[in-house]
Amino acid sequence: MSTFGWLTVAIAVPAAGALIIALTPGASAPGSDADRRARELLVKWLALVFTLLTLGVTLAMAAVYAPGGPRFQFNQAYSWIAQFGIHYAVGVDGIALVLIVMTAVLAPLVVMGLWNTVGGEAASPAVQAGGGGAGRAPRRHSVKTYFALLLVLEAMMIGSFAATDVFLFYVLFEAMLIPMYFMIGSYGVGQRQYAAVKFLLYNLLGGLLMLAAVIALYVYSARGGHPGTFLFSQLTHLPLSPAVQKWLFLGFFIAFAIKSPLWPFHTWLPDAAASAQPGDAVLMIGVMDKIGTFGMIRYCLLLFPVAAHYFTPLILVLSVVGVLYGAIVAIGQTDMKRLISYLSVSGMGLITLGIFAMTSQGQAGATLQMVNHGFLVGALFLLAGFLIARRGSQLIEDYGGVQKVAPMLAGLFLLASLAGLALPGLNTFVSEFLVLVGTFTRYKAAAVAATVGIILAAIYMLWMYQRMMTGPVRKEVEGFGDLRARELWAVGPLVALIIALGVYPQPVLNIINPAVHQTLTAVHVKDPAPPHPATAGGPSSQKGTAP
Repeated sequence: MSTFGWLTVAIAVPAAGALIIALTPGASAPGSDADRRARELLVKWLALVFTLLTLGVTLAMAAVYAPGGPRFQFNQAYSWIAQFGIHYAVGVDGIALVLIVMTAVLAPLVVMGLWNTVGGEAASPAVQAGGGGAGRAPRRHSVKTYFALLLVLEAMMIGSFAATDVFLFYVLFEAMLIPMYFMIGSYGVGQRQYAAVKFLLYNLLGGLLMLAAVIALYVYSARGGHPGTFLFSQLTHLPLSPAVQKWLFLGFFIAFAIKSPLWPFHTWLPDAAASAQPGDAVLMIGVMDKIGTFGMIRYCLLLFPVAAHYFTPLILVLSVVGVLYGAIVAIGQTDMKRLISYLSVSGMGLITLGIFAMTSQGQAGATLQMVNHGFLVGALFLLAGFLIARRGSQLIEDYGGVQKVAPMLAGLFLLASLAGLALPGLNTFVSEFLVLVGTFTRYKAAAVAATVGIILAAIYMLWMYQRMMTGPVRKEVEGFGDLRARELWAVGPLVALIIALGVYPQPVLNIINPAVHQTLTAVHVKDPAPPHPATAGGPSSQKGTAP
């Protein structure tokens, strides 16, 4: 087993990139407009290089990961605050590994997608006034500040998936709100400040509840004269009464439900997604939201297994309602970014359903769906951003006939839309099918109800495509150009992954499955036994057979 500090390097590379960018001369440095543009271009290239370096490190780490080896690999643990038992401790299982790779894949694509969106000319008056348009963000802060924040955010997200010290996880879980708050509030559009504050307050409330539970865990770990600890490996063996487990479970779960977000804790998401730059929305919904569902698996199930069983019926109800509510509300949306955000609310409900179905198929499907959903919303939001950059509006009704003037843009948007409704052959079909099958073996009614949400997805995704891409060409759309080379480099890899994971998802499942089985074993759950052949075939199966 490799002893190289892969995870520390994966966290340190984007953090170092943020520091280097912060030290470069800013827009206020002396020089001409040409000098300023050259400095901004340097910052963008630095951001791209450091995100690509991070991707290279994570891919190399994935290549040496042993799916059949120990549960947590690439472990490192160093005492941080010794008197409180706090460590810098990192390690990954298969679930965390695939989510870290997903994060590293999305980051450079976001940089390329935002290449000409952040900085440059000021926004149109309509955009600055908060109207329907959503073109370039007005320059309220420097380009270098934005990309430094983006790299800091990437480092924190990778650290959250890698942390094996509960206190370290909590610090990163909360600290990542700060860069995203400024990215929305300073570089967003429309009601950006309202959306940023709402995003921050909702998530801080959940974080406070989790902080209380984290402190309680430390107190219980110090009982009997033992030194208190936050190490996950030790807390999983901590004896807690069922009543204590239930209260601590709620502290963690509500924080994760808000971050995900799961209905009814979702109301911050549509506002934040509509006001954020498209690339910010990719990181917020594609990655940050997955930290919530990842936390449910890692912390809610493994630290509080008794409470997880107790609250499962309630969580299944919330999940099914989330699937249906998100789908129904998405049908009535007139803003393409809001529609994609409600698609995500529905998708998060499906992921949570798979997690708490407590079956290997359900949890494997839920984890794979986290990855697939990240790539899906990445493609949808980046393509939406390219449309907004051309038209200056994120309202669906302001488009029409795009496929006639920009066929490649429309074609890729169609493919991403079909992935949004889980078309067979595309990535989300496999993961959603696993979730539904895994849920059906134990909770048939919940699986049937969730299937309705997938049917509704066909309505709002295809209707959005029809209104925007087909029909007569609107006058404002006539001057559209098709995708440029940089835009193709930004969205092309996501489209390729959507197809590849739809055709052959087995390599990813091979990494996920061992961690899923270990999780279910730890919470004392076995898959439901299949029907016995003697009863599966009805009365005729009771007859004897020839020897």
